[in-house]
Amino acid sequence: MAYIGREPQIGNFQVCDAISVVNGQAAYTMQVSSVNVSPETANHMLVSLNGVLQAPGSSYTVSGSTITFASNLVTGDVINFIHILGSVLDLGVPSDATVSTAKIVDGAVTSAKLASGTGGKVLQVVHASHATAVTQTADSYATSGLTATITPASSSNKVLVLASLACRTFGDGSTSSGRTALVALFRGTTSGTNLQTQNTGVTDRTGDSSVGTQGYNNVPLNVLDSPSTASSQVYTVGISGSGACDIQAQAESNKSTITLIEIAGWWII
Repeated sequence: MAYIGREPQIGNFQVCDAISVVNGQAAYTMQVSSVNVSPETANHMLVSLNGVLQAPGSSYTVSGSTITFASNLVTGDVINFIHILGSVLDLGVPSDATVSTAKIVDGAVTSAKLASGTGGKVLQVVHASHATAVTQTADSYATSGLTATITPASSSNKVLVLASLACRTFGDGSTSSGRTALVALFRGTTSGTNLQTQNTGVTDRTGDSSVGTQGYNNVPLNVLDSPSTASSQVYTVGISGSGACDIQAQAESNKSTITLIEIAGWWII
């Protein structure tokens, strides 16, 4: 920014060199390391005379690098110090170890501002579970009831999704070849973005018309997602049948779980 006249010295705190009093003299030149210095105004200074802080404007005035006391000083008077504050209207450069986390807006620090080796910090963890049975007989995705919602602090952060769906498959007990059902992780609802699809790993036991139901399995879903937003995001585990094979999540109240972990400054090595 351009200035008319001298540019303000923001945060430039200085202590002037010692000044020897001259009997009968009111005006003195201020220097730092033997170089003339000019405060912003008289209000941007702390001046002590004979151990008493002086009132700017009434006890002294400033013009350029010259301070003029309201009356002539005499032998025996002591100018204890003149402390120039610089511009006190702006923060300037903060002193070392003075900026606390409370002074930083949430989400203001992006991964681009993190030094190498400081990435991968966990910012928050959201966990949810579901134990109510949900059955899907159609060859399309429906929610398993297992969902969780997270609001990232920054659009540059990642969300690590760890889910485990307790399920079983069952069918018509026909003698045709075994069938398996599908489990998928979606960002949003089951009509949203499919992030990962897994086979249940258990099949309809063909030829057993008396039972037609199969063993249990926990299907894992592990995805490092980049939602690229700081808005609330829901993650949903969906289930889909396949042909004559149906799927039941949380059968007999077996618990399914999902954990969302927001990570700042993630990179892959």
